Amino acid sequence: MELDHRPPTRESLLPDMSRSYRLLLSSLGEDPDRQGLLKTPERAAKAMLFFTKGYDQSLEEVLNDAVFDEDHDEMVVVKDIEMFSMCEHHLVPFYGKVSIGYLPKKKILGLSKLARIVEIFSRRLQVQERLTKQIAIAVTKAVDPAGVAVVVEGV
Repeated sequence: MELDHRPPTRESLLPDMSRSYRLLLSSLGEDPDRQGLLKTPERAAKAMLFFTKGYDQSLEEVLNDAVFDEDHDEMVVVKDIEMFSMCEHHLVPFYGKVSIGYLPKKKILGLSKLARIVEIFSRRLQVQERLTKQIAIAVTKAVDPAGVAVVVEGV
């Protein structure tokens, strides 16, 4: 399972994506040259890049050395982390909350980094099941815990 997928430079994708959105509008029977739609293809392309910005982030960048040696072995839990993603099958948004728990083995992670891990993987084209697994793998990679649990609840 690829954790650090990286497409070409994202800004370089804008012209092709804008043309694709323009074609989509035309295919729907709309006039992409009418006043209300003139800038829509570019805005939609930029929005899609924002919705999928997780492709631009890696676990190492997000952790930014926020892994600490600590003699702690009781469960660490962060609940109700807000999540927004795009369904890879329909290209429509889905959202919900993620809860993460892990049992440290002498290493802990800054709590805000758990939310950032969720952001990396939710801001990609996704399915809920893969998202859950990618978050668990990332936490494991970060701190090598005795165990990790991830619950993704869609709304």
